[in-house]
Amino acid sequence: MSSPAEFLTPAECAEVDKALLTARDKFTARVAIYALRSLKQIAQQENTTIEALDPLQIETWVYNDSSLQGDRDREFRQFFSKLVIAATKPLEQAARSLQTDIATLTVPQVIAWFEAQAKQNLPS
Repeated sequence: MSSPAEFLTPAECAEVDKALLTARDKFTARVAIYALRSLKQIAQQENTTIEALDPLQIETWVYNDSSLQGDRDREFRQFFSKLVIAATKPLEQAARSLQTDIATLTVPQVIAWFEAQAKQNLPS
């Protein structure tokens, strides 16, 4: 697991870095991986499924996430909570493509899904 000062573990960062993705897609994959970890924690704390979480529960958790404390202001936490909420869409799509639920997704599966999406978007 990452320390409070890191969003991803060094191993997760290395996996994303070696993926065949654009810089933008790598950023989105990193946000999705952070969101996946966060959503699992939120669902566990709320004693519910990830799919049943509402945006306010996610936003509240992000505001209280120790890795986002320190010099970061309220506007940044609000912005970042919106990123996490938005990351649920590709996670839902990845889970659906694997015929599973979000909670069982792994980091390699998330990265592979982003790579598959990138290949689909290549010009013919």
